[in-house]
Amino acid sequence: MDVKTLTAPVGIVRMLEVIFTCISFSLVASLGHITYSFWTWCMFTWCFCFCLTVLILVLEITGVNQKVPISWDDFTTAFAMLATLMILSASVIYSTFFTCSSCGRQIGACVTSFLAFLLYATEVGLTRAKPGEISGFLTTVPGLLKVLEAFVACIIFICLDDNHFSRFPGLQWCVAVYSICFIFALVIITFTIGRLLALLPAPFGKVLTCCNVLAVLMYMTAVVIWPVYSFKEPRPTICAHVRCPGWDNLVVVSFMTCFNLVAYIVDTVYSVRLSFISSA
Repeated sequence: MDVKTLTAPVGIVRMLEVIFTCISFSLVASLGHITYSFWTWCMFTWCFCFCLTVLILVLEITGVNQKVPISWDDFTTAFAMLATLMILSASVIYSTFFTCSSCGRQIGACVTSFLAFLLYATEVGLTRAKPGEISGFLTTVPGLLKVLEAFVACIIFICLDDNHFSRFPGLQWCVAVYSICFIFALVIITFTIGRLLALLPAPFGKVLTCCNVLAVLMYMTAVVIWPVYSFKEPRPTICAHVRCPGWDNLVVVSFMTCFNLVAYIVDTVYSVRLSFISSA
């Protein structure tokens, strides 16, 4: 039993994460079940982060983490980054759609959720690699960007409507771009955590740079093509009075496409520096 892990800064942060995520889903669950996809996402996020954080704490206390056949530091840092993004999205969604000025328990759930977001962001700051430090890929800025890119792609997938993009070849190309780049990111994350990078047919730095350059070029086409085909008609006038999920989803996809393009550009700059400038 390694109890010292609980008294380390990261251990204390993780225990607080467990507490606040537990409070969040407990408060929301006490209000009853709602058959709404956004509510389901929020509950899944809090429960998922709570369970996995507890699992990480248990494995580290018992020392089992040293025996699992994965890169533990990469796994925990990648999860902290993913949890940060998931908790942030759940906090914003729940406070936007399910909270009112007189809703005490809903407000309490939002407050604890935002606190959990700050804690997971703090964990990312504590566990990510410092300049000059030898560590796993996912603890570096490019590694964290890979998690961000995959998460943003998931948000895009959630907002896609088959009835909309199936009508235009241009939009189908955009969906192909999102899917291919998501697969690239997922493969890199999986290979890093599973310590399988040696199986790549070329040096990891070169493979990473090629994937990022290709992703930037593909996303540049999607940034132009998606709005051209999606916004041929003006925003429906009824949307000024009621929510229009279909139209709102198109806007979200457009924004997230631009966001991911910027992320891939930054990722490419970092990977080029790591692969070519550092080795020069």
